[in-house]
Amino acid sequence: MQRPHPAEAEVADELAAVRPALESRYADELPGARAAVLTRLWRALAHEPLPWIAGRDPGRDGLTLRLRDGRRLHGPVADPYATGAYVTAVRLGSVAYDHPAWLMTDLAVPHCVDFAAELGHSVASLALSRAGQESDTDEWPARDWEWEQRVVDGHPYHPGCRSRPGFSVAEQLAYGPEHRPRVELGMLPVRTDECLVTGAWPDDMRDGERLLLPVHPWQAAHVLKRTCEEKLTAHPLMSLRTLAVPAGPHVKTALSARLTSSVRDISAYSIALSATLSAFAESLAARADGLLHVTRTLGAATADSPDLAAVVRESPQTYASTARGERVVPVAALATTALPESPAWLADFTRLTLTVGLRLLELGVALEAHGQNLLVVLSPTGAPLRLVYRDLADIRVGPARLARHGIPVPELSGRIVTDDVTTLRRKLFGSLVAGALAGTAGSAPALGAALETAVRELPRTPDLLALLEEPLPAKALTLMRMSPGTPGDQWAELPNPLRHEAR
Repeated sequence: MQRPHPAEAEVADELAAVRPALESRYADELPGARAAVLTRLWRALAHEPLPWIAGRDPGRDGLTLRLRDGRRLHGPVADPYATGAYVTAVRLGSVAYDHPAWLMTDLAVPHCVDFAAELGHSVASLALSRAGQESDTDEWPARDWEWEQRVVDGHPYHPGCRSRPGFSVAEQLAYGPEHRPRVELGMLPVRTDECLVTGAWPDDMRDGERLLLPVHPWQAAHVLKRTCEEKLTAHPLMSLRTLAVPAGPHVKTALSARLTSSVRDISAYSIALSATLSAFAESLAARADGLLHVTRTLGAATADSPDLAAVVRESPQTYASTARGERVVPVAALATTALPESPAWLADFTRLTLTVGLRLLELGVALEAHGQNLLVVLSPTGAPLRLVYRDLADIRVGPARLARHGIPVPELSGRIVTDDVTTLRRKLFGSLVAGALAGTAGSAPALGAALETAVRELPRTPDLLALLEEPLPAKALTLMRMSPGTPGDQWAELPNPLRHEAR
């Protein structure tokens, strides 16, 4: 085993001061956290178009990567859809590495230093997240935020799955959803005439002529340098900056910290479009034969700054019938249940999601349907009944397709609008198939089998044929983190899980 990373010692020292009862459990979780992050990194090295990798040579004993400087990197065969931590070490030349941060450091490629630091923090924070878990239970949660808080490991394929730079251990424990805290949002009063407001801002978030903007306490302390006298108790969801108000709405706050990949502020662009997008999505969901609900945006506001803004939207629980025993589960949380272990259940779920996703894509809308945005309504027996979608900020809308189907084109502008077929398909296939479905299936064989069963009953549209015949697009998450001068998404092409050679 290689030496511990400094980030692990930093977390241990802080933990000794703020939560000493977790020290031994944290230490016990470090080896598994290293393997989990190393597995994600190895997936990226094996499949993303990283410019310093010259070639990839599969063999009976694993996979060898040829670096452009002549070195060789060897590890196991890389299943791009696996979610288990199956990589415990890889070899660079004659040296074995069990820690992703030291591997990235010694690769000595452009931008490796900053990314290696992120990997070190990701390992340490992941071990902390796992250390804080309660005993396993088969009992299903009763409240929406409890489902969200079961997602302990974060993004199933991102090496920075738990990287939270700028968050102390105390702040991770206080705000991280996997630690199950209650968070006191500040309610910052701002004059209405100083704000851009769309939709109907809730009456209980007003004070006369002033709006009360929900502010995350981390944002208030580190960015705004403000204190708020009035508070709103809420429970953090898996995105950390979005929180559930008990018996109320979900509140998306600005959080100007880099979590996983992005700085989590809220742009004036998204605030301005929120009401139009919400109304449009609601009308579009009506064309999905009752299989899709979209949570409505109740109100959005910004005080002329991406650092001070908030969006208030319906809870997805609105669309489940408690009288019929239904429950709404984020797709990312399905892996915490026994449901995906049934091939028949996985095929039914895959059929439902592809039916809805491809139908909307044909009409002209590509959803960002990853496991955080997409939820499923389950029957009392666990059967998938309908889908719920939330957070419209990153969908793509194709005016030409809408017009072809006689659908009025909404007044939208900017990055959301595109008629580029590749962009539309990447948005849906990369988030839904390479993201939500792959993360639920957990391996190429399971994903391929579910898709093979599901697609038999789907209309043979050009989009479906592309899904059947072409490589599967997925965001090149590591390439994006190591390309600081390249804005926007970058993409990898993964082996098509419907082809048996990909399994």
